[in-house]
Amino acid sequence: MKRIYLSAILLVIGFGFANAQYSVVSPHSLAEAKIEVGKQIIYSVYFNGKPVLTNSTIRFEFNQAPPLGDDMLVLKTTSKEINETWTPVLKRKSTILNNCNELTIQLQEKKFPRRLINLVFRVFDDGVAFRTEFVGPDNRHEYVMTDELTTFNFIADHDCWATNDGSFRSSQENEYFKRRLSDLTDQMVIGLPMTVKVADDCYAAITEAEITDYAGMYLKPGHSKSGFAVRSHLSPLPKESDNGSKVKFTFPHNTPWRVIMLGSTPGQLLESEIIMNLNEPCAIADPSWIKPGISSWDHWWSGEVKMDNETNKKYIDLASEMGWPYQLIDWQWYGPFNTPEANITKPAVHIDMPVILAYAKSKNVKCWVWIYSSDVTRSDWDKACAVYESWGIAGVKIDFMDSDDQEMVNWYRRVVTTAAAHHLMVDFHGAYKPDGFRRTYPNLVTREGVMGNEYNKWSLRVTPEHMVTLPFTRMLAGPMDFTPGGFLNRTPEKFKNGSPAQVQGTRALQLAQFVVYDSPFMVACDAPENYKEQTGVEFLKKVKTMWDDTKILNGQIGEFITSARRSGNEWFIGSMTNSESRILEIKLDFLGEGKYRLVAFEDAPDATINAENVLRTSKSVVKGDVVKIKMAPGGGYAAWLEPVK
Repeated sequence: MKRIYLSAILLVIGFGFANAQYSVVSPHSLAEAKIEVGKQIIYSVYFNGKPVLTNSTIRFEFNQAPPLGDDMLVLKTTSKEINETWTPVLKRKSTILNNCNELTIQLQEKKFPRRLINLVFRVFDDGVAFRTEFVGPDNRHEYVMTDELTTFNFIADHDCWATNDGSFRSSQENEYFKRRLSDLTDQMVIGLPMTVKVADDCYAAITEAEITDYAGMYLKPGHSKSGFAVRSHLSPLPKESDNGSKVKFTFPHNTPWRVIMLGSTPGQLLESEIIMNLNEPCAIADPSWIKPGISSWDHWWSGEVKMDNETNKKYIDLASEMGWPYQLIDWQWYGPFNTPEANITKPAVHIDMPVILAYAKSKNVKCWVWIYSSDVTRSDWDKACAVYESWGIAGVKIDFMDSDDQEMVNWYRRVVTTAAAHHLMVDFHGAYKPDGFRRTYPNLVTREGVMGNEYNKWSLRVTPEHMVTLPFTRMLAGPMDFTPGGFLNRTPEKFKNGSPAQVQGTRALQLAQFVVYDSPFMVACDAPENYKEQTGVEFLKKVKTMWDDTKILNGQIGEFITSARRSGNEWFIGSMTNSESRILEIKLDFLGEGKYRLVAFEDAPDATINAENVLRTSKSVVKGDVVKIKMAPGGGYAAWLEPVK
């Protein structure tokens, strides 16, 4: 078996320099990438022997420099296996296996200026990733990239789930509608990830990893004659004088990883750790201070919340009573924001920050503070972080960046690394999608970049369909601060916008989101009075935000999902459905030996009339038992299982 395994690893074959062809197969032969170098750089991707992408190309265009990617000569190739197990700081599994086969092809232009690039492919059992390394030899000139022409050429007009962000200047908070690839238009700014159903037993998702000193990638139609293609569409630099330029760099420089996630089911995509594996290991020498958890939130969403001492104390009391470690002090704590006069180190006159922080400490709660992004830019950020550290602030929520151009990407990195030096966690709102940077700097515990519960305040857009689509689309890239936990639950007929904010779907659905949605820092959205003496509060006191194991038990995009997560020797289950009632059966074959007590919160029989009604049940179960889950339209199911001593 060992000899067969090694022969699969070394399956990298060249067929001459004029039109060189290569194949890289994943460790267990599930995925394969084929690369051809000649007049063009062409690659194809296969999963379980079936084509996913074919005749896809890689090419770059520049201002005042020739295109790069045509008529390339192969100088040499190197291959290796990566096989490591590492321990994440922000856990949804206690350990992560990073196992892939890597091929590096060194290429040189046949004609002047004879630039060199490395094309690096990594093939995992659950996906294919590649990047271009601009290695030289010219490091004297600044290159201005006007376009990256990476195509993803599918073989048929598949169903896809794609969001149209509409602009490169957006908070990336939109629905992932089900479309055909042929429905995508040039007018769209298609955000990532984009999930594609290739076949009943093959799902793919396009996204990117490790965005460093580069522009964020979107997609647009590729207009391929041989298939249904999309192509890379980079976020332009913000200044008008840049004339649509995308990336400025000198050699050496790398693109982010272009990632094609692969799975036989949608749930397998969700279990993948390929995005984290494509990033560098933790750069924080001692990350033990990074301790995410659930936070209360004194915000505008749940009512007419005032920024004063008493309001903050009320929300600190909520966190303390619930056993949550944090309280988020939201906007206006330093007075008017997004102004030249804003001072992010000086509390406004209407609050007494030392009093609030002392009160929180007496309740065993730590505080986060909200900051407007432009106020960070105008400030001495290192000095501000030092002030927060001296106050005992746990983290910062920074809002309204609304961009992922190269300058903003670099700004994110500076903010996070400076915050890490002062033991501050970070939650970005108005943010672009994750790229796995949290592996390298795990103080970046979560981010928004998702249309979450706040939209219930003014829209009808946070539908059950949207909520069960997110895990298989946006969440594939990484954690999302959806702000779950709304307890003013309403059926579609009774739902209305306004204040205090209501949420669509049942109480059990909101509870299930704490298990289904990834976010090590989880912000509960509702007000103290809406949680008081309510069924389901017990679950919010018990549920975790980081996990030792994660399993997706079932799921179909936009229809339903059931997740199981383990913390220590306890398991938690969350299940959600769209606007259709649903009965699911799950087998408890993931449990350990012995008896477990299952405490469940289920949709009540009249939840179709009163969505707040939820049943709490308790029973004894053992490994292998089958649990029947009954969910109302827009419903859910949440449970924990603890060993019986």
